[in-house]
Amino acid sequence: MQESRLFRILYYLLDKGHATAPELAERFEVSVRTIYRDVDAISSAGIPIYATAGRNGGIQFLDDYVLDKSFFSDKEKQEILSSIQSLSAIQYPEVDNILKKLSAIFQIGLTDWIEVNFSRWGSMAEDENQLFLQLKKSIFEKRRISFEYYNSSGTNRKRDVLPRKLVYKDKAWYLYAFCLLHDDYRLFRFSRIKNLDLTEIRFEEFPEIEHGIFPKPQDMGMLIDLELRFPLEVGFKLYDTLEDSAIVKSEDGYIVNLTLPETDWLYDFLMSFGDRVTIIRPQFIKQRIIEKYEAALNHYKGV
Repeated sequence: MQESRLFRILYYLLDKGHATAPELAERFEVSVRTIYRDVDAISSAGIPIYATAGRNGGIQFLDDYVLDKSFFSDKEKQEILSSIQSLSAIQYPEVDNILKKLSAIFQIGLTDWIEVNFSRWGSMAEDENQLFLQLKKSIFEKRRISFEYYNSSGTNRKRDVLPRKLVYKDKAWYLYAFCLLHDDYRLFRFSRIKNLDLTEIRFEEFPEIEHGIFPKPQDMGMLIDLELRFPLEVGFKLYDTLEDSAIVKSEDGYIVNLTLPETDWLYDFLMSFGDRVTIIRPQFIKQRIIEKYEAALNHYKGV
């Protein structure tokens, strides 16, 4: 616990420049005497922070100090900056200020090596970004949240949850949280979360019952061995979606062999190719797709 607090004190001083002992004591919920002991421990490790008394006194780094040879190698410093830079890819708040300060302290120029934007196109991007920031705040501050959640059939229901982490998977953001309605962990897709309320109710610990974030294939239904044929012009879509090992290219197209659970995703995936996929086996999958197409055709004939 003490080592964690020492690093947090260093980070706080890097961010603010200086702080008073009572300020740090209140922030880290320890006594002023403990803060002074922490300052001594940090100084003993070779990092010159010091405390000055008086009205304008406080705790700060020695002027012009460079956190360098006594603590990190050049490679370690570059790795630290690279890691923090990667946070900017998910629009992590205030990361640019942190990068500038550490770059100055390490005396290393920044390398513009990564740029990623997970937000969607159009007007939904700002709403999703605000949701991201609210959920991040609820996780860091361990605050219970409430929201309306729409399931795959469009039915909405109020959920009260204890937020655990944010997950990016297969082109979408999810909130992984303990759902008080179901007394279990659940995964909530961002696009289905509406009217989020960040409550003032705090929690300390998560319930111990927890399993993998995403369901395993055997938990999703019967596994099916598929053999499929595709023409050459859809190769880009196959490589975007499937593992390379499942795809065999020939002169006139692709043969795909894979094992997947029988879910709506499987049928949506196959039907997204229209007439550019041939189901070699199993035959019952072909029959079910025929039934789905016939149902869609009958629907539009009746409209």
